[in-house]
Amino acid sequence: MRIASVLAVGGLVLSAAACGEAPKDDNNAGSGAKKYSACMVTDVGGIDDKSFNASAWKGLQEAKAANSNIDIKYVASKAEADYEPNLTQFVNQKCDFILAVGGLMSNATKKIATANPNQVFGIVDADPGVANVYPMQFDTAQAAFQAGYLAAGMTKTGKVGTYGAIPIPPVTIFMDGFVDGVAYFNKAKGKNVQALGWNKQTQKGSFTNDFAKQDEGKKVSDALVAQGADIVMPVAGGSGLGTTGAAKASGGKYSTIWVDVDGCESTPDCSAILTTVVKNIPDAVKEAVVKAAGGEKLQAKPGFVGTLANNGVSIAPYHDFESKVPAELKAEVDKIKADIAAGTITVTSQAQPTK
Repeated sequence: MRIASVLAVGGLVLSAAACGEAPKDDNNAGSGAKKYSACMVTDVGGIDDKSFNASAWKGLQEAKAANSNIDIKYVASKAEADYEPNLTQFVNQKCDFILAVGGLMSNATKKIATANPNQVFGIVDADPGVANVYPMQFDTAQAAFQAGYLAAGMTKTGKVGTYGAIPIPPVTIFMDGFVDGVAYFNKAKGKNVQALGWNKQTQKGSFTNDFAKQDEGKKVSDALVAQGADIVMPVAGGSGLGTTGAAKASGGKYSTIWVDVDGCESTPDCSAILTTVVKNIPDAVKEAVVKAAGGEKLQAKPGFVGTLANNGVSIAPYHDFESKVPAELKAEVDKIKADIAAGTITVTSQAQPTK
């Protein structure tokens, strides 16, 4: 089945191409200068996942806006089996820069990059450890720690929850930070807020096993809400929309925390979103592509690691909850950011990227 997501960009309508179809491009024909081609392979959630694929594409759009000599295109993977063919397709098209999106693409990217050592690659949420792959990773545990503290301060039931798509480092890093933020609140306030859905010690918890199926996201969060959680953080790409939609429909029974890209800008469910643990993928991708197009060699080591200190991760504004979050709690959340950035608070996760 062909992925039918559509994204309107600068007057052009781009439809996501399934494997085997011609990739879609955003092409400025007309000038005689050779264009610098930046080509992106999405993960299975598709280009309009309101999450990391959409964020990476936004970064390419912004790179193109910054340098009109950059051409951008993408192909959408509809299954993991598509990764290698899609990457190879762009190698054969002689793309100047090939971007793989998502930790699941690490092995395929490593294989294709190793076989094509003169090809420049970038990857979001992984580090395959190959010299011609520029890794862009994010220490989202830091911002998720803030979100966990916030959730613990806002819960009325004394229970909050989180769940993931699949247990891979770019997912569990959010969950680690979230439950540690709840624990930090409990210690600071002498409270006993419970974090459901994830055990950091055992690395076991609740998962949809899918990044796209909203009904699976709703099913998992329904179970957490049934256990008493009144704030839920899905780390599951498009599957999480099942949770935000259900929370919005619940009429305030529970609320959510979104991840990757501000949920109030990317989903229709802002009224149910307390905040978002933001992964600043657009800026990282834009910077990498603009540098590469300008002739700069991208260094695989150290690559890029986004932190609170360099604004690579953050929490989004409270939007509809602005008047509902007490000023004292807001100030405490802000202080946590400063303390983490300064190293006063150390946030740990076995899923953290190495700096």
